[in-house]
Amino acid sequence: MTHLLKKAFERASKLSDEEQNELAKWLISELEAERKWDKSYSKSEDILDKLADEALNEYTAGKTKPMDANLI
Repeated sequence: MTHLLKKAFERASKLSDEEQNELAKWLISELEAERKWDKSYSKSEDILDKLADEALNEYTAGKTKPMDANLI
């Protein structure tokens, strides 16, 4: 465990039981969300590469046109 994480847990241990439980729920939720994002992104990387290649090929072939900045 890193020094900073240990310090954070020491501070958290001084909170009320209710506050500790809320902090624990939040931390677990964040860790799970990060894990899901990493898993989802790693699966989509090939798809994103393919879409980027398609877009570049269309641009190179002259099949694209400038985007209207007023639409953004």
